[in-house]
Amino acid sequence: MKPQRVYGQMSWKLQSDRVCAWLTQSGGHLGPVEFRLGRRVVAPYSVAPWWNEKLPGSVPVILRVLRGDFFCAPFGANTEAYRGERHPLHGETANGRWQLIESNGQRLHARLRTRVRTGQVDKLIELRDGHTAVYQRHRLVGMGGPMPVGHHAMLRFNSPGKITTSRFVFGQVCPVPFENPAEGGYSTLKVGAEFDSLERVPLATGDYTDLSRYPARRGFEDLAMIVADDSQPLAWTAVTFPQERFVWFALKDPRTLRETLFWISNGGRHQPLWEGRHVNVMGLEEVTSYFAFGLAASARPNPLSARGFPTCLHLNRHRPTVVSYIMAVAEVPRGFDEVARIEAVNGGVELVSPKGARVRVALDWEFLRREV
Repeated sequence: MKPQRVYGQMSWKLQSDRVCAWLTQSGGHLGPVEFRLGRRVVAPYSVAPWWNEKLPGSVPVILRVLRGDFFCAPFGANTEAYRGERHPLHGETANGRWQLIESNGQRLHARLRTRVRTGQVDKLIELRDGHTAVYQRHRLVGMGGPMPVGHHAMLRFNSPGKITTSRFVFGQVCPVPFENPAEGGYSTLKVGAEFDSLERVPLATGDYTDLSRYPARRGFEDLAMIVADDSQPLAWTAVTFPQERFVWFALKDPRTLRETLFWISNGGRHQPLWEGRHVNVMGLEEVTSYFAFGLAASARPNPLSARGFPTCLHLNRHRPTVVSYIMAVAEVPRGFDEVARIEAVNGGVELVSPKGARVRVALDWEFLRREV
């Protein structure tokens, strides 16, 4: 399969009867992705507004490509070395050049040979006819030691959306200032504030805000995290767009990806490249990580791990570590304003609204727990 240039990046195409997706060679970013719902197509993921600009050589690959969803190993800033390892932002997996191993159009296998921590990462993406879903697996081979990992899905909110999640047991705003006004960055959430509902999160002003409704808080860049209840077989994050009558949702095994990071990007960065124009975007990032601080902070004891919540996976160089993840969309009827529950049923899942409306979606949710 020959790559094609899409939004400025050489990319491989995957297509089924319901989904068309592109994977970039550089960084392995999955986007754009188009889902067919009846006679219409929805494309929920963001693409950075500078995709067609000539950028300085100092701009890292991850920011040049920035779009859709990408896999991070190690997840986070990685500004500090750990045991001699110095990783780029969100790891080589989000910055390196991937090699296509094979593809039949609906299934793609790409590989990255890692150098900072020697090994390989296999990226396996699958589309299925009749399913408005993207199935992903990443297999980390030949590596040992602690590793924070995560998926970095970024949605563009073209209309108001309502964010809901499966039950979580802890929530907290980034425990250090996320942006620095002296460098052109602005945040509005209260640093380190804990919360037990997305609908009531402390602001720096002493008031409260609702993180479940977006776009909101224009002019600010914020980061918050929740920890999923791992007693449930599936954990999920959903965004309902009532005006557009569709839901985007992601499914994960909380034993592998325990936390969800909310990167709320609404024009709060005015540094070069960002210039206040990255707006109405929210990263809904399924991770096992100590916020976005990187390998060193996640591998060492930290306030989150002290509470008993894992902040990294422990890789075994003799046995592959597999991270599975599903992203999907579904059309919903008028009046379906949010997802209250996602229930596994035979042949798929059902999205349930607070008023009991149900939408059945064809989906292989057992993909998350199937042995590889």
